[in-house]
Amino acid sequence: MIPTLLPTYARAPMTFVKGEGSWLTEADGRRFLDLGAGIAVNALGHAHPALVQALTDQAGALWHTSNLYRIPQQQALADKLTEHTFADTVFFTNSGTEACELAVKMARKYWYDKGHPEKTGIITFSGSFHGRSSAGIAAAGSEKMTKGFGPLLPGFVHLEFGDHDALTAAVDDTIAAILIEPVQGEGGIRPVPDQCLKGLRDLCDEHGILLIFDEVQCGVARTGRLFAHEWSGITPDIMMVAKGIGGGFPLGAVLATEEAASGMTLGTHGSTYGGNPLGCAVGCAVMDHVTDPDFLAEVNRKAALMRQKLEGLIAAHPDVFDSVRGSGLMLGIKCRATNADVVKAGYDELVLTVPAADNVIRLLPPLTITDAEIDDAMSRLDAAASAVAAA
Repeated sequence: MIPTLLPTYARAPMTFVKGEGSWLTEADGRRFLDLGAGIAVNALGHAHPALVQALTDQAGALWHTSNLYRIPQQQALADKLTEHTFADTVFFTNSGTEACELAVKMARKYWYDKGHPEKTGIITFSGSFHGRSSAGIAAAGSEKMTKGFGPLLPGFVHLEFGDHDALTAAVDDTIAAILIEPVQGEGGIRPVPDQCLKGLRDLCDEHGILLIFDEVQCGVARTGRLFAHEWSGITPDIMMVAKGIGGGFPLGAVLATEEAASGMTLGTHGSTYGGNPLGCAVGCAVMDHVTDPDFLAEVNRKAALMRQKLEGLIAAHPDVFDSVRGSGLMLGIKCRATNADVVKAGYDELVLTVPAADNVIRLLPPLTITDAEIDDAMSRLDAAASAVAAA
């Protein structure tokens, strides 16, 4: 008999009932050090006082009116995002998946309105993850994502990650955009080198192609800048955002230049809940923290500390771990042992990590993690690695 919850998740055997900062409390009272942060969602940790206050205040005033009317909190968050980014305009969604849908529509509608309806192709890369909607799985293209869900949305050109020759060859008069994560998350914490991002910008400018960045996982201060692409010194035309922007409350967005968004006119897109007062009130509180230069400096300092300690951990367990990679507090440990075994051993040591492709475990702690908690994390991961080696 099928469970009342559709069985699409292989859930770990824990039930968390309370969160505070970098910690989650299980129903049996055990406290886990959370190095996953809801997969890079709880950017300011669990139950951050400023976010709780923003949500509580808004919940006591107004939850929902729909986008039939002006929403002051939505306007305030859009103003903050455009002030601190390349973007001229923002559309709010509830998730990164919905942001992907709009980004694809926006790119294709742009060229249609420019008199080039043949320009529908979108170049994507192996190892990518852009959500689980029809557009998202078609964009990623992997068998794991697409098997059994055909016919797939057409128009995506899938290339191998890092194959520059294939990229150059794929560009023709049918290509509307290039879509890429500056740091792949699900794909195994694979950063795109700054020079490659610059090369993509140059390629798009040369051929008149739109550049779309998926910063759903790597954005919102995760890499030590407000958005990961800032390290390269270039900007996209369209950007997908979610996860950290809501600090745990469901919220996403598509940011775009005025030119790239020019096709999205009255009636071309909409959302019932997107940009609701609750989500945007929390998003404003998140932005107030993550745009503070002192906050970003602390993320970078803690990222350097954590990476240094991870290098020592890897050196101490060469049969379990291979190397560390990533950017900021978006780090991955490439494993020699099976990554799922390392994650499970962590459960016994009351530490949470997240598996990814390429036999990687992801470390995506709250950006507010303390130095003492980083030390604690290393001790727990050390014990987990010892258990895996002894098994």
